[in-house]
Amino acid sequence: MSIIDQRAKTHGEYKSTAAWSQSLKDMFRSSHNWNGLNDGQKEALEMIAAKLARLLNGNPQFPDHWDDVAGYAQLGSASIDAYTEPAKMMADLAQTLNAPVA
Repeated sequence: MSIIDQRAKTHGEYKSTAAWSQSLKDMFRSSHNWNGLNDGQKEALEMIAAKLARLLNGNPQFPDHWDDVAGYAQLGSASIDAYTEPAKMMADLAQTLNAPVA
């Protein structure tokens, strides 16, 4: 079984999932608050959109999708201080990702 076939079982058919993901991202980008977000917040929301699309088109019982949404929400929260406290953001990011701080 190819990786594409394997992922379709958990993530949904690529074409449908991609369409849902892009629709959600378009809605996010059309928000009046979008331009006030920093890059970390925007990226977190876009990744959450991708994970939501997988939940809605793939297997909603696959725990990684839910865990990823929570993780990206934490990264978005950690990004709030990104411009005022870059060292704090890197420490929070490293902790969230369970990685050492360089």
